[in-house]
Parts: sequence; C-alpha cells; structure tokens
Amino acid sequence: MKIYTKSGDKGETGLIGGNRVGKDDPRIIAYGAVDELNSCVGVAASYLRSKPEIFSDLLDVFVTIQNDLFVMGSDLADPAYPGTSSKTPRMNESMASALEPIIDRLESELAPITFFILPGGSIESSVIHQARSVARRAETAAVVLSKSQRINPAIIVYLNRLSDLLFVSARAVNKRSGVSDVAWHSR
Repeated sequence: MKIYTKSGDKGETGLIGGNRVGKDDPRIIAYGAVDELNSCVGVAASYLRSKPEIFSDLLDVFVTIQNDLFVMGSDLADPAYPGTSSKTPRMNESMASALEPIIDRLESELAPITFFILPGGSIESSVIHQARSVARRAETAAVVLSKSQRINPAIIVYLNRLSDLLFVSARAVNKRSGVSDVAWHSR
C-alpha cells in the first residue's frame, strides 16, 4: 500500500465516517494542532531519554500523554460525537483527572513561584515549554471548533490540564538538572 493516495490533492480530507471536508475546516485545524502537540511531546521525551536516571518518571508520563493525544486526535476526527455506535476511542474525564496527582507531585518538588518564568533553562525544559505553548494553541483550536461543531468536552479539559502539567514538568526538569528557571525582568 502506498502512503500517498492523492485524495487530498484538491485541499480536502476525509473524516472518520467518510465525510470529506476542506483542510481548513476547524476540525482539521484542531486535530492537526493535537498531532503537532503529540510530536512536540515526543521530542521532549527524546531529550529526557538522555538522562533516564533523573527523568524516568517523566518519560512514563510523557508516553501516556502521547497515547492520550492519539485518542484525542481520533476523537476529533470523528464528528459523530456523542454517537454510541462508533468504535472510535473517546477521551473521558478520568484522563484529565489522572494528570492532577502528577502535577501535585511535581509541584511538591518546586519552590513557590515568585516571578514570571520565561521558557528556557535546560534544553529539556525548553522543549517542554515549547510543547506547553503548542498545547495552548491546540486548546484554542478545540475551543474554536466547539463554537461551531459538537465535540467531546473532555478534550478541552484535558488540554487545559496538560498545559499545567507541562509547565510544572519544565520547572521540575530544570530543578533536577541543577539549572535555574529563567526569570522575566521588565526593562
């Protein structure tokens, strides 16, 4: 089977269920942003693999996140929500709830924030901050989509919680690496 089908050569793509839509459809933009986010989390995980002795717990978390984001992409690609006949995997509220104790655990490693933090510090932290910013954009795209089409509300909750998890992960990575967070200074 060839990877290219040429079915999208005129700016349309297929959704689960067979409907075709323009590649500029808000649904395509939303799951494209989720796909980009998944790639960013994968890049971050690749950097974390270079120091498994201090990042193994985060590696496990990031692999789970990547799997969740894959489910999210398929959920967004199926416009039949809340259809019960579909075999499409769907996000659920427990997926976002599962991130909360991880956030709490990571926060317990950190000093309270007393300044605005710029993305940076270690390279590992920097790529996690980049993933966090893509998570915010994916969340925005999902919210835009939800204004015109019905989507699973668990998607927006998860993306919101995920950006929090990525923020504290970036800080924890800096701390474990012995690198200070980068403070914002007004001019």
